[in-house]
Amino acid sequence: MIDLRLLREDPDRVRASQRARGEDVAIVDALLSADERRRSSSAGFDALRAEQKQLGKLIPKAAGDEKAELLKKAGDLSAAVKAADIEQDEADAKTQHLLRKLGNLVYPDVPVGGEEDFTVRETIGEPRDFAAEGFTPKDHLELGQLLGAIDVERGAKVSGARFYYLTGVGALLELALVNAAIAQATEAGFTPMLTPALVKSQAMEGTGFLGQAAQDVYQLENDDLYLVGTSEVPLAGYHMDEIIDAGRLPLRYAAFSPCFRREAGSYGKDTRGIFRVHQFDKVEMFSYVAPEDSEAEHLRLLEWEKQWLSSLELPFQVIDVATGDLGASAARKYDCEAWIPTQGKFRELTSTSDCTEFQSRRLSIRMRDGKHVRPLATLNGTLCAVPRTIVALLENHQQADGSVRVPELLRPYLGGRELLEPVGR
Repeated sequence: MIDLRLLREDPDRVRASQRARGEDVAIVDALLSADERRRSSSAGFDALRAEQKQLGKLIPKAAGDEKAELLKKAGDLSAAVKAADIEQDEADAKTQHLLRKLGNLVYPDVPVGGEEDFTVRETIGEPRDFAAEGFTPKDHLELGQLLGAIDVERGAKVSGARFYYLTGVGALLELALVNAAIAQATEAGFTPMLTPALVKSQAMEGTGFLGQAAQDVYQLENDDLYLVGTSEVPLAGYHMDEIIDAGRLPLRYAAFSPCFRREAGSYGKDTRGIFRVHQFDKVEMFSYVAPEDSEAEHLRLLEWEKQWLSSLELPFQVIDVATGDLGASAARKYDCEAWIPTQGKFRELTSTSDCTEFQSRRLSIRMRDGKHVRPLATLNGTLCAVPRTIVALLENHQQADGSVRVPELLRPYLGGRELLEPVGR
């Protein structure tokens, strides 16, 4: 959530952010009104409580009619205090409800618009010219079946659409990717983590995933638990309700976890293969930093993502995501999109978001800076979303005979293999 003081001091900035996101601007004025009622009711309650305490000191010293009058006044005052307390609670609840409906404040220079209104920051690498090489590229599913690496038919039989098995070299390729990603993150100073796949509502809601993204979340209603769509959620919740000494920052974690998504709004999209699925594994980076360091940390996370994709020898572009496609918690988001030959376009492989103080305020995570305690900033960044990375690797490194060249980075994790070859060869 945003800082209420900022809302009171600069409501036009909040309105501009809501407008850029394509969200309801009227909520700003409703929140200002609710906040005024909250502060007024709080002041009224405090005044009545002070009067009640003062009256309580006078009653023991009074006698006769005076005492009777004071006791009557005390009874009336007690009822007024209870009513003011209820009013205060209702006003605070209304304010918090509206506050949680506001998205994070976007940075002023983020491109404005929807999903297609991003700007390209840079393009790294060149897509292969398969025509010049004399063959038409196969898509990842055909390659995966030739290699004995991907089985979507049995995935659908056992679990339904958008589930899959990785078999043989497919399973080995996932393990190679995960180990290589964790190795890079560890070398960069991240603490490796294995996180829970089930979290309480406080963690899910606190990170912003029960708002706009709620339709994509799997819930276990009997247990009041949620399956995470990303380890960002348990990583953000890791320091929930804690105060962290400023000298410990930055704190950086890299987690390997399964991820679960309904993909509720993607009916008919990317139905072939394993590009858009309900369950997948991912290595996620997460940082806790002082708010004034968040923009620099965001660029660091982006550089680690670029290093990863470059080491996999994939052509990709980096985009500055437009305001309407940020999600509630991000003030800015950069995506790295790899070239997918059979689709003829760049598709998202990694994403990194600067969430500033939005999540830490909701999760009550603060930093102690000298004598001051204040919210810190949280950031997240995908290092390796396994299925999409396998899609990009198979398609970009395929050979005319259906084999796939293994990037040098992964060879030590695959027993030195330089090629993945079709089964039965």
